[in-house]
Amino acid sequence: MTIAGDSSERCKLWRERLLRSRSVRALEQLKERIRAFSSGDRVIFYALALLVGVASLIGLYALERSLLIEVPAYGGSLVEGEIGSPQFINPLLAISDADRDLSSLVYAGLMGLSGTGSLVPVLAEKYEVSPDGKVYTFTLRDDATFTDGTPVTAQDVVFTVRKAQDSELKSPEYANWSGVSVSAPDTHTVRFALTKPYAPFLGLTTLGILPSRLWQNISNGEFPFSNLETNPVGAGPFKVANISRDASGLIKSVSLAANKQYVLGRPYLDGIRFDFYSQDDDLRTAVKNGTAESAYDVPTKGALTAPYARVFGVFWNPSEKQVYARAEVRKALSLALDRSRIVETVLGGYATAIMGPVPPGESVKQVPIPQSDDTTATAAQVLQSAGWTYDGSARLWKNAGAKQTLDRITIRTSNVPELKNIASAVKTDWEELGIPVDIELYEPGDLSQNVIRPRKYEALLYGMVIGRDQDLYAFWDSQERNDPGLNIALYVNKTVDALLEDARSSADEGQRAADLQKIENMVAADYPAAFIYAPDFTYAVPADLRGVVLPQIITPADRFATVASWYRSTDSVWPFLAPKKNR
Repeated sequence: MTIAGDSSERCKLWRERLLRSRSVRALEQLKERIRAFSSGDRVIFYALALLVGVASLIGLYALERSLLIEVPAYGGSLVEGEIGSPQFINPLLAISDADRDLSSLVYAGLMGLSGTGSLVPVLAEKYEVSPDGKVYTFTLRDDATFTDGTPVTAQDVVFTVRKAQDSELKSPEYANWSGVSVSAPDTHTVRFALTKPYAPFLGLTTLGILPSRLWQNISNGEFPFSNLETNPVGAGPFKVANISRDASGLIKSVSLAANKQYVLGRPYLDGIRFDFYSQDDDLRTAVKNGTAESAYDVPTKGALTAPYARVFGVFWNPSEKQVYARAEVRKALSLALDRSRIVETVLGGYATAIMGPVPPGESVKQVPIPQSDDTTATAAQVLQSAGWTYDGSARLWKNAGAKQTLDRITIRTSNVPELKNIASAVKTDWEELGIPVDIELYEPGDLSQNVIRPRKYEALLYGMVIGRDQDLYAFWDSQERNDPGLNIALYVNKTVDALLEDARSSADEGQRAADLQKIENMVAADYPAAFIYAPDFTYAVPADLRGVVLPQIITPADRFATVASWYRSTDSVWPFLAPKKNR
């Protein structure tokens, strides 16, 4: 009882001590001074004190904000507009831009494209190349999975490549993979063996990988009609969430959702919805009124631009009209073109004037455009110096010594707005030189099948799509003059042949760049075509969409190279708390 009583007394004593009021001398003095103020002075004092307090809080807040950094945050979506409609969301069957766009987002390859245009590992953790440049060995990431949660294995890669090599499937990828041997030493290792070194091979491994367990029992005949074409299972940054069709069954909209298991990290955007339009004017209207937030090849104020790896020009066929075998004729017709005017007035400035076969880039110095105040006079001087005279009454140039004439030119090209306008501009320039010009327009498929393949043209206005590794072999090697080769100028130069072969087999980047520079200079000097321009790729995006970095564009799907890093939402955090994502 005594102990309990003592304890109770001690608690009471401590409670009294804690509750006892204490005074701070400085505060007491301040209170006395305030009491001495008049009522008006006290009001002023309290107002000033309040102002100082608020200013201090604002200052502290501003200091904190200055030390914080803004970082991307998850959330938000994007509505993309596009011409056409997808048919195959499948990297082995994709034939349209819509197909390739969706396939690039839903599927992933061993390698992928970065914002700088370089290749980076995606499903692969690393790769090795044998000293002779003929064997490529890839090691897969342990955490690479498809959107259904199953792991990506070496067998999936082997299946996809062998399916691409199956001639009965008629995959657009067939030519790329023909002659490549693929094997899987174990579940995480894939080995490719080439018959000879091919430097651009690494770019082929961006091919999206299919899950073999879902596709292996589907026949070639059933492949294009499988439910997996529109309900795909891939390992890309996004997955298909919903598809809307019109009354005829045509796909009008595809909604994609972020793949949270994407091997390089969940995309910041929650989703992307593709709305498809049948007419270019409809798409432009949708972008203008905001129904579509983003779209490519729709030039708008503030649109992003990137170089297109394409060259356009008029290609000569000396076999169809012998006069084009003469170098001075080809040169004169090329120099007669006012490229600057064409780029500015026809293409709105979204292009680069060119004189050679290599698209603008960092590795090659472009052959300069000849400066002339009068391109017609310059071209006429070239002809006159070679013995040509102009007959105004007959509207033709003639060379009495060679017994040849340069008269009416027929340009054949594709019936698309851009090329129709370019053809009209070329016609104007050549008619200034005194040569009548006819333009024949063909639908793209008809042009390819009935004009280009049989080489039935004297002058072909056309564009060459150059690969990222700028392998020009198929376009300029003498062995590629006949179909299915792409040497549409029927160009023959043995020195260039040797350079083309060396450039595609050399693993030395410096040597390849040097070879490519020589090819640019030599082909340009031979004038096998009147090269005109390399177009710019334009991509309209909303002002608040950030993280978009465009590499050099080979196909429009390349605009999604950094899509996993695009964002519309942000957070402010201390620098040491900033998240780091593998991109």
